[in-house]
Amino acid sequence: MNLFLTGLGGVLKKIQASLVGLGVFGVLSIAFLDAGLVPLPGGPDVVVMTLSHLNHSMMPVYVLAAVIGSTLGCLIPYWIGRKAGHAALGKFSEEKRERVAKLVDRYDTLAMLVGAVLPPPFPFKIFLITAGVFEMKVARFLIALAVGRSIRFILEGWMAVRYGEHAASIFKQNYPKIGLAIAALIIVIFLINMLRNRRHKEDDFTDAGLTAVK
Repeated sequence: MNLFLTGLGGVLKKIQASLVGLGVFGVLSIAFLDAGLVPLPGGPDVVVMTLSHLNHSMMPVYVLAAVIGSTLGCLIPYWIGRKAGHAALGKFSEEKRERVAKLVDRYDTLAMLVGAVLPPPFPFKIFLITAGVFEMKVARFLIALAVGRSIRFILEGWMAVRYGEHAASIFKQNYPKIGLAIAALIIVIFLINMLRNRRHKEDDFTDAGLTAVK
């Protein structure tokens, strides 16, 4: 089994190396495959940083390609969940299934947005499949993923331009903290907006009551 996994890892590295040579299309393909089918070594993150370091002017294009590829790739586990239902979650523990189901059911696109920002080893695949099981609207699903992935890949591209060949190591050391900080900020903004909307509704209800009394 170990020999098989080692051989598979070697094949995936060769595939990734071949795709990197294709530039923008390679970035898009790697991001798509990594999100939807087989996780590739380093994924699109390392590729975006490497190519952006080599060609600063193309950084926005590489970032856009990674966002598009990753967002579209996430549709594969989503549709698996939508078609297969709860059976698609069979490989995950019951405790994890229930916890993720509660998060997706309660927070909807916010769960997708935060998950799209968080770095590995965050178990994002189960969120994608669960979104399909709960039949989340495709448009909301894609928008949340696109925003989350944009935050992540833009940060990576900027780091590549700013720190050059040291970007990958700096990213690896600091992104877990940065990713969690960004996720926390997103949650805080969401809670503030939710409280603000609730206050507006209460004010509208009060005004309507006063008008009725008059």
